[in-house]
Amino acid sequence: MPTGNFDINELKRRMQGAMQSLKHELGGLRTGRASASMLEPVQVDAYGTHMPLNQLATISVPEPRMISVQVWDKSMVKAVEKAIIDSNLGLSPATEGQVLRLRIPELNQERRKELVKVAHKYAEAARVAVRHVRRDGLDVVKKLEKNHEISEDDQERLAADVQKATDGTIAEIDQMLAAKEKEILTV
Repeated sequence: MPTGNFDINELKRRMQGAMQSLKHELGGLRTGRASASMLEPVQVDAYGTHMPLNQLATISVPEPRMISVQVWDKSMVKAVEKAIIDSNLGLSPATEGQVLRLRIPELNQERRKELVKVAHKYAEAARVAVRHVRRDGLDVVKKLEKNHEISEDDQERLAADVQKATDGTIAEIDQMLAAKEKEILTV
């Protein structure tokens, strides 16, 4: 059956793009639980240049509220310590030789509620993006039918496929939001 130049997989790919963006944004919300990725933005002045922290040290999470940074080069310990303090992450390292320990502070209830609101904003932006993709897909389907490139039955079937993809993606967004909300409120 001819479907003109309509590609449901392209729409699904664009919807997944909105999901990936949401996943990245939610991952950046600090929940009070230690994560090595929290230190990704830290740049260290080392060897006459700016280097990402993970090129100078091994970062691990030995406990749920602790990040351990094992600096490889003894001469770089002070530079790494300074970079972490200057990074505005609100972390203060406790240095023991070449190991820096970063205790992640508890979140108070007010801050948790703020984080949940931010997570909801991110999720709504993702839902809106998915709805835009749906609208674009439905516009293409209607145009194909209007130009007699597909039958009315094909148009209805394709419109149903677009709606099904939209509903599935929005359900995934809602699941991601619920999981993040639970993580924020129960740390």
